[in-house]
Amino acid sequence: MISFFRNIASGQASDLEIMTAIVVVLFLFFILLYLILKPDNKQVKSRINRIVNNTKGDSSSNTAQISIRRQAEGSGNVKLDELIHRLTPKPDLLRENMQKAGLHPNLGHLLIISIFIGIISFASFQFTTKYPPFLGVLFGIAFGLSAPHFGLYVLKKRRQKKFLALFPDAIDLMVRALKAGLPITEAIKNSGEEIANPVGIELSKVTNGVKIGGKLPDELQKAQHRLGLQEFQFFTVALSIQTETGGNLAETLANLSDILRKRKQMQLKIKAMSSEAKASAYIIGSLPFIMFFLIYLMNPEYATVLLTDPRGQFALGLGLFSIALGCGIMYKMVKFEI
Repeated sequence: MISFFRNIASGQASDLEIMTAIVVVLFLFFILLYLILKPDNKQVKSRINRIVNNTKGDSSSNTAQISIRRQAEGSGNVKLDELIHRLTPKPDLLRENMQKAGLHPNLGHLLIISIFIGIISFASFQFTTKYPPFLGVLFGIAFGLSAPHFGLYVLKKRRQKKFLALFPDAIDLMVRALKAGLPITEAIKNSGEEIANPVGIELSKVTNGVKIGGKLPDELQKAQHRLGLQEFQFFTVALSIQTETGGNLAETLANLSDILRKRKQMQLKIKAMSSEAKASAYIIGSLPFIMFFLIYLMNPEYATVLLTDPRGQFALGLGLFSIALGCGIMYKMVKFEI
């Protein structure tokens, strides 16, 4: 057994030993996952009994109320929530990003996905390379932590892009409803029912919040917090000012819709004018990698000198730094704030 762990640590283990180690790690992981996620009925029953005993006693006493409701931002499991708070430096920021991506802000699911991706990455690294397992563990941890964040970023940008494409049409529907004599809450409700998601679901959440007693500016601010879009902030500010000062809301929203469409046109114009520079950056930046791949296919021994020789490694690092610096400069040159 000692020699087995010594071979794993030194990177001299056979494929069978590596496979055995992976199976053991997966087995221990699923046992730990079951212990974390299993329902803790004893704690629930004890809380219920304490609440029942408190209600049987003096109702006017100042004893602290014990809540057994599941928190909206929690995972529904006390142990898992404690583990998340220990492992996650900024849980509120993660929940905000999940809401902007259109997902339920459940950090427990995100943690499980991260662990699963990390294990799959470690297994793939070990079977495709001959490096020591220590490097595979580092690769699995890095990929397991970065992949969910990258996925959230992609989902958030895609949802925001789809929202901006449909939002001017929703404002136009509100303008028509206001001109027909409907109040602003009914106009928002009609737009939420007619426009596709994600605009429809966000406007429906606003109207549902107003129905249960919330104020319209407060519900719009909550929607802005879920979306994180400057264009929706314009809409929120316009309605808030109109609520306080009055005025022709239909004309204000019509002007806002026109501004949003012109912003979109300006963004497309900038994208078209900068497409040549972006294409040049893509071609020039990919040429070194394409040439290295072609040289490696024709003469692997000649190409691997760049990776094994210290001078080649220095030149490779300098070249990658120069490419990254050039791409960053060109990105700043073609990026404009509208």
